[in-house]
Amino acid sequence: MNRIFLRLRNSLATRVIISTVLLSLGVIYLTGSALNSQLATGIKKVNLESSRIEARSTIFSAEYRFLLAEGEKEEAVFKVINDIISSATSLTTNENAREVVFIRSPGNTRIQNYEITSNQVDPTSIPERLSKLVRKNADLVSSNITIQYTGGLRIPGLAFGQKVQIPGAGQYEMYMLFSLANQNATLDLIQRLLALTGLALVLLISLIVWLVVRQVVRPVREAAAIAIEFTSGDFRQRMKVVSQDEIATLGTAFNEMAESLEKQIARLENLSRVQQRFVSDVSHELRTPLTTLRMASEVINASRDGFDPVVARSTELLVAQLDRFERLLEDLLEVSRFDAEVAVIEAVDFDIVLLANRCAQDLGLVAKEKSTDLRIYSIAESITVKADIRRVERILRNLFSNAIDHAEEKPVAITIVASEHDVAVGVRDHGIGLDENALTRVFDRFWRADPSRARTRGGTGLGLSIALEDARLHNGELEAWGRPGKGAHFVLTLPRQTRQGIESRLIKLIPDDVQA
Repeated sequence: MNRIFLRLRNSLATRVIISTVLLSLGVIYLTGSALNSQLATGIKKVNLESSRIEARSTIFSAEYRFLLAEGEKEEAVFKVINDIISSATSLTTNENAREVVFIRSPGNTRIQNYEITSNQVDPTSIPERLSKLVRKNADLVSSNITIQYTGGLRIPGLAFGQKVQIPGAGQYEMYMLFSLANQNATLDLIQRLLALTGLALVLLISLIVWLVVRQVVRPVREAAAIAIEFTSGDFRQRMKVVSQDEIATLGTAFNEMAESLEKQIARLENLSRVQQRFVSDVSHELRTPLTTLRMASEVINASRDGFDPVVARSTELLVAQLDRFERLLEDLLEVSRFDAEVAVIEAVDFDIVLLANRCAQDLGLVAKEKSTDLRIYSIAESITVKADIRRVERILRNLFSNAIDHAEEKPVAITIVASEHDVAVGVRDHGIGLDENALTRVFDRFWRADPSRARTRGGTGLGLSIALEDARLHNGELEAWGRPGKGAHFVLTLPRQTRQGIESRLIKLIPDDVQA
């Protein structure tokens, strides 16, 4: 059953064919039922009218012969009755067999008894309700009955009855019974033919729909297969165009789009390679003069006590800006490694709680300058993980530093939660927060919440981007939440063993202290 559902969900052709077959069955069923009803009604009406005419003629003829036999002896009357039965029970023009029944009316006390039936028909075939109608009406009365024979045979039939006067015997009821076996056989044949015709129509419609759908779906499948090849990096595939119809137009447009995409992707790949090479080369080339400047600045800074105060201050600024320049170069080099896909994990066992405390202590002076503090809440005193300690430390430093910059002199809560397979670190500040636009770009490279040249917050715009790359390099995830005026919440989730994936989110991204 599941396989059928998957087939229906994944195959357009199957859905179209099944839908068409079901709709065709419904339409053919309704049409066939209406046609069968009309044919049955027509056949029954024709049979009823022809039987009524024959019955009326036979009974009228019997009444006439009974008038002629008035005053005749009993044997002569019997002979008239037998002649009437013999003449009436012969096959009619529509080949429906018929029977004759004479029944004495209630209240007739004459001695002579002319009750008789043809071909051993059981007189009980005449229902009481029909007999009452015959006695009440002077004209011909009809009803559907079941003709019963003394041998046990039962067939559907149609009965016509009328009162007659038999000479010397009084009032009798004369019935003409017409068999409906041929009529029912004809109706059954019509129903079978309609069913077979409907089945044949459904099969033909299914075949036609399959051929039509196949012509339409095949190019779509071909386009989907080529699109899959595109996603795997093969841009050489093209659709075959062999006609000039709408499908051919689609194929031509698809091929033109594929060719345009191939050119654009090739251009972008070349531009990306040039950009990566440029960043890598510039970063490496700047390291040599930076090293020289670093050595010179350290020598100058060591002698700043003998300098003029203005020169001493300039020396301190020089060292600080060189530190910032060096961090920028390190970030650029790390980004180039990620782009070149050469970044590797050097996994070791370490205590992430101890690492978080160490990072918090290192940033304690910065936090004090911002009039805030870092508060660590861990479910355990020690949580061991196996990961690249250098990259995890860089992630934590980036998150802690970012929270300190935006805390607005309010404490920063750091939560550490672990399970058997995963570990999570949540960094929650109650500062200025992030709006919807910032949340979508907070991990973009070189993006800063304060883009002005005179910004008071934010660094190079690479810290969170590198942190996200480091987390995903461990098969982990780094997520961000924020609201203006309600602060921000960054959640880092990592597997406790390298090369494994995370199984659950241990810390909710939306903090519990935020009211909906």
